[in-house]
Amino acid sequence: MNRAEARALLRGPYAIVNEAPDAERIVEAALAAGFRILQYRAKQGIDAERLRAFCIRVQARGALAIGNDHWRAAQAAGCDGVHLGPGDEGFDDPAPLRRCWPDAIIGLSIGLAAEARALDATCLDYLGVGAVFATASKADAGEPIGLAGLRAVASATALPICAIGGMTPESLASVRANGAAMAATISALAGAADPAAAARRYVAAWEAAG
Repeated sequence: MNRAEARALLRGPYAIVNEAPDAERIVEAALAAGFRILQYRAKQGIDAERLRAFCIRVQARGALAIGNDHWRAAQAAGCDGVHLGPGDEGFDDPAPLRRCWPDAIIGLSIGLAAEARALDATCLDYLGVGAVFATASKADAGEPIGLAGLRAVASATALPICAIGGMTPESLASVRANGAAMAATISALAGAADPAAAARRYVAAWEAAG
């Protein structure tokens, strides 16, 4: 799909799937429940074949397949876009990436309103903002910014905001009320005994908060 079509899907629950033995189970649970944005996260190194298989599976269900950290690997695998954090190629200046990959969905991780105001929003499609609440899923997440911090970033940019960090079904109403267009989770699915049921609860909570 083109960038405009992909941007239209930047709303709602956002699943981050770690490279792990149960990754396929998590992907299927998220897709079946109605997640339409899935990111593949492989902090120990990307397996090109697994990333490509992830893209095919996700895109076949009409959802966005987002790579993590390495935009060249994401582009080569056929992802719809990439999410970048500090230190990743393209994070400090996404303009060259945009020129190389015009239709990509590009998201950046930030935590402060000043960071949002300093960005060239024309090169970007969304911002991952957090950690909103305390989280054990990301060792370098820093101190939680809270709902006030989330609201401050949302007020500083016209880009869609994806809240991340400590997301649970119970927190979704509050993050929506404070400017989040999306809410990303890792552990709410990966840490559940029944990922399919957990994914359904997450989607239902998001929809109920609308």
